[in-house]
Amino acid sequence: MIAKQNTLGRLGYWFTIIILLSLAVIWAMPLVWAIVASVRPFSEPMQHGDIWFGSTLTVENFRRAWSLAPFGKYYINTIIVVLMILVVQTATVTMAGFAFAHYRFVGKKWLFIFTLLQMMIPTTALLAPNFATIRQLGLFDTRLAIAIPYFGSAFGTFLMRQAFLGVPRDLVDAGIIDGCSWWQLVRHIYLPPSIPALIAFGISSASWHWNEFLWPLVVTNSDASRPLTVGLVRFTQLGEIGARWSLLAAATLIVVAPLLIAFLFFQRRFIQSFIHSGIK
Repeated sequence: MIAKQNTLGRLGYWFTIIILLSLAVIWAMPLVWAIVASVRPFSEPMQHGDIWFGSTLTVENFRRAWSLAPFGKYYINTIIVVLMILVVQTATVTMAGFAFAHYRFVGKKWLFIFTLLQMMIPTTALLAPNFATIRQLGLFDTRLAIAIPYFGSAFGTFLMRQAFLGVPRDLVDAGIIDGCSWWQLVRHIYLPPSIPALIAFGISSASWHWNEFLWPLVVTNSDASRPLTVGLVRFTQLGEIGARWSLLAAATLIVVAPLLIAFLFFQRRFIQSFIHSGIK
């Protein structure tokens, strides 16, 4: 009986490994294809049945892509927007999470529910009202216009509230007895054990807004404010019959390279932050 259970356990283990490897290969295929296509000679168009390596390997596509678009400007715009959103979100979600976790006030439960309901509203449903607001404020075609709708985060508020609720109440009461103000409670009692949750949220926020496309496309009209993702649009219109895939693949890798490199170097820290924050 024990031998049979051990056999079934081993079969289950290898079955799980095979499934995970298969999923990993499927998820990695677009990236692998982009890398292969980016080193294909520009003069060799892709045809049916011939979408992988060309006659030789070259990095000319990267040089050509960099010269066809102001990627330096796009990188500056993207970094500024992502950092602007991250800094403001860090403050807003921390304060909101603290309010929901620490204070008791009338309507707190319903206000928290309404906050969470924001996560159920599709982003596309808010494009028109957000665009009208940006026009009224006179911020069209600016970096601030891209960032403003994301200054608050229902997900971040929920995450920080849950993290703050895990702080022992006795520790909070001790701080109050010692005369701590509300910001001292946040700084010295609530935040230290909640740093992994804050890092996990920061990682999610930075990666999401680095890859954001639709909203920046709507509210930008010039290279002075366009981020990297919107700058890729020009590479879909270079050929007479559409995109030049080798050039588009090279441009795409230029856009995603910072996130890929950051993940490869800090993947252990990324995973630990998500595990400690309770995101499963």
